[in-house]
Amino acid sequence: MQSLDKKAISSALNEKAGFQIWWRLLRPHTLTASFVPVFVGTMVAALDDSINLFLFLAMLIASMLIQAATNMFNEYYDYVRGLDTEQSVGIGGTIVRDGVSPKTVLTLALSFFGAAILLGVYICISSSWWIAGVGIVSMLCGYLYTGGPYPIAYTPFGELVAGFFMGTVIIAISYYIQTMTLTGDVLLISIPVAILIGTIMLSNNIRDLEGDKENGRKTIAILIGRQNAIKFLGSLFIASYVFMAIFVLTGILPVWSLITLIGIKKARIAVNGFKGKSTNLEMMPAMKATAQTNTIFGIMLGLSLLVHYFIPLSL
Repeated sequence: MQSLDKKAISSALNEKAGFQIWWRLLRPHTLTASFVPVFVGTMVAALDDSINLFLFLAMLIASMLIQAATNMFNEYYDYVRGLDTEQSVGIGGTIVRDGVSPKTVLTLALSFFGAAILLGVYICISSSWWIAGVGIVSMLCGYLYTGGPYPIAYTPFGELVAGFFMGTVIIAISYYIQTMTLTGDVLLISIPVAILIGTIMLSNNIRDLEGDKENGRKTIAILIGRQNAIKFLGSLFIASYVFMAIFVLTGILPVWSLITLIGIKKARIAVNGFKGKSTNLEMMPAMKATAQTNTIFGIMLGLSLLVHYFIPLSL
């Protein structure tokens, strides 16, 4: 990795100029982590015959804006702290390889936050102002994930915080603004989604373990070591599908939700993709498979609830 120059890295990652520069800055492959919880939370609400399309779209766009802004803060602060270089993979590369001003990236991130706030005002007016408090805390955590004096991403709690706020909290809000209530089943359903969002962060930390260690980070992958982190990743995948099976057996979710099991193959590819790999580029396919596992699981879960709305089927 260290012997490759900027052009070689860009070529290996198939990075292109023009619009692609700004598209990469959003890190679109991560945006499913914000789409899935909104989709799932809204589909659970649909089973209660309560769904407002405009609230769904506002929540979806706001969540994706916050996720994209968080990615930009990550790009900005990792550059400022000297963690990102021309050889870094898994980033947009907008600053270190494309020469975009760090100030521009920061301004865009703040602008996205501003747009999300406007959508949040609409959501609050249409539902409850309690959502504003939860939204502010969520946005603050998005900023503090890599910003501030003690970034959350540099600690062992990055996966937990990301999974909780992007999984449980977003699903809960998405359901609440549609129904004006919150149930225990909704919180339970959020657990496997939150876990899989955490796996995306864990896979990122497994890939970046060596560089993070050199820069003083204390991620869970660093603390337990690469091999144990890969095993931990596998156990999280298993836990997600076990939760799903239990929820179906207990009637919390319909039988249709077993369709989420088709994502197990991707989860296996993700775990095996990390084994025996030593460079960041070699581990990129494993990271992609991890994100795809979350996407497949979330979309299939949401669709299973939608199908159940029209064709009820439970054990």
